[in-house]
Amino acid sequence: MSETAPTPEKLAALEATLRAHAPLLIAYSGGVDSACLLAFAHRTLGDQVQGVIADSPSLPRQALADALALARSMGAPVEVIQTGEMHNPDYASNPLNRCYFCKAELFAKMDALARERGCAAIAYGENADDPPQHRPGSQAAREFSVLAPLRQAGLTKAEVRALSRTLGLSTADAPSQPCLSSRIPHGTPVTREALAMVEAGEAHVRALGFRVLRVRHIVEPNNALRALVQVAPEEMAHMAQVQPQIESGLLALGYGAVEIDPQGYRSV
Repeated sequence: MSETAPTPEKLAALEATLRAHAPLLIAYSGGVDSACLLAFAHRTLGDQVQGVIADSPSLPRQALADALALARSMGAPVEVIQTGEMHNPDYASNPLNRCYFCKAELFAKMDALARERGCAAIAYGENADDPPQHRPGSQAAREFSVLAPLRQAGLTKAEVRALSRTLGLSTADAPSQPCLSSRIPHGTPVTREALAMVEAGEAHVRALGFRVLRVRHIVEPNNALRALVQVAPEEMAHMAQVQPQIESGLLALGYGAVEIDPQGYRSV
């Protein structure tokens, strides 16, 4: 994807939205969009902005550590709050709109925090390329009147990456990294045990030299567990060298079978 720097008009619109809603809480995950929003907001609002990270079993420990380190590097304050979506059967049953229940839990906690702290609004990192009608999390955002400053200013994903580079953020080239629950097929219950296996499995594969990857947690009809490993197509050449180590490591974690997707990881 080619990058185009956002126009001065778009940056002015983004700044105007942020200033109009200070003091502001920002839902921050350490991903490309939320990191860009937090960094720009901190540069614009200073101590009138606060990042909030939702911590739960679906967030890898390394991702949490990386997100906190990134926030420290930009000088932005971030608070970690515990979310309880795992206790909600509507989330744990893993329906197609699972993300709605996760975001609703986060925004409910942030809404209470904003009222307690006297914040004017809460915001999150949806960009202009994200189609709200196809994103369950966007429904939760609307219900809690959560701002999407990047989208409102018209910033596309490519422009967010370009702005991130201007801001000196390491996330400018970061791949998408949705939560661990996304590795479990819809309809298969999300459990702490399954999330822990996925997290350990992906850490194992990543340690063998891969950057963009997924370990899909498949429960077979006989309840046997199968790991479907996907890596970016451009990284598949490295697979032949380490496939035995990948398979042995995942089998040791409790999977009964390991399959390498020959087509590699395809984002959807």
